[in-house]
Amino acid sequence: MGLTLSLRVLAEMARVTVPSAFDAATGRLTRGAVDERTRTFARRTLELLDVQLTVEQVSDELRSDRGYVYMFNHQSHLDIPVLYATLPSPTIRFVAKTELFKIPLWGPALRQAEFIEVDRGDRAQAVKALGRAADLVRDGVSIAIAPEGSRSRDGRIQPLKRGGFHLALGTGAPIVPVAIRGTIDMLPRGSKSMRAGVPVRVVIGAPIPTAADRTIESLSDEVAAFLRKYVEERR
Repeated sequence: MGLTLSLRVLAEMARVTVPSAFDAATGRLTRGAVDERTRTFARRTLELLDVQLTVEQVSDELRSDRGYVYMFNHQSHLDIPVLYATLPSPTIRFVAKTELFKIPLWGPALRQAEFIEVDRGDRAQAVKALGRAADLVRDGVSIAIAPEGSRSRDGRIQPLKRGGFHLALGTGAPIVPVAIRGTIDMLPRGSKSMRAGVPVRVVIGAPIPTAADRTIESLSDEVAAFLRKYVEERR
């Protein structure tokens, strides 16, 4: 059953990526089309997996007319459809590892769709990628990044990397911490078999201003404390 669910989710992904790859190849892929397709994929995936989703938004300060830097804890590949189904910003692009961009057809489509490619082994490329992300934020696009860098093996919060904080400070964009709990039970790291009917909780924090007097260390501590509070302390 789990592998069957995985195949059905992959089929839903293909319904998004195939037309997007074709549009990218012909120069017709638009930001609006990507927004619509990612949201549709997210909704269908959560329906297929019968996700028992609850969402808490602790602040009503989030605006739809500006870009934010969303920072989420990373438990599973299924974090992405969960976030597309729950985050309030109309346009969201994820920071992703460079390996995904090397996949034929899919990689070029990801670039055309404005997803951010980061090669963690190439500092110059990573700096350039963050510059591209900054341009998107200034254009009103929200960027979602997992500051842990990789999926947690046990659900606990790992040390946070600095790149996303450089991005937020460089653009003045507020950071919005997002805590995810439960996706690790749907699809743990290393597994190919998905589980249905799993409770998943998402808590969307209040925007954290990135004023000139804030340091990376203080911002990182604040985000980490939020994630630990809503992920680890409520297990």
